[in-house]
Amino acid sequence: MKPLFGYLFLALGISFGIASNSLAKISEGFTKLTPSVLCILFMCITMFSIAKAMHALPVGFAYATYSGLTVTGVVLFAILKLNQVPNLYGIVGIVLIIIGVIMVNYLGRLN
Repeated sequence: MKPLFGYLFLALGISFGIASNSLAKISEGFTKLTPSVLCILFMCITMFSIAKAMHALPVGFAYATYSGLTVTGVVLFAILKLNQVPNLYGIVGIVLIIIGVIMVNYLGRLN
């Protein structure tokens, strides 16, 4: 598989990861049927996409990017849709996650 497809699958995995984690909150502990079913479906698509991305990209790069951007995306969802603004420590933590993803991607990349 070409690296371009790896990046496309990675972007797909990140997008569906953010959506599935956001739906986990909306499902209210899997008590609401539609968000629960969508959450599970989206998580399956997420795992499939990440597995395909790791076929073309280094595992450390793919997973660090997926996890860091998914966490950041879910925090942004919580801020924008749920009015759950993190405190100073939460903001520092998110910034450190983003810095960590940048470091893995540009400084610690394995072939």
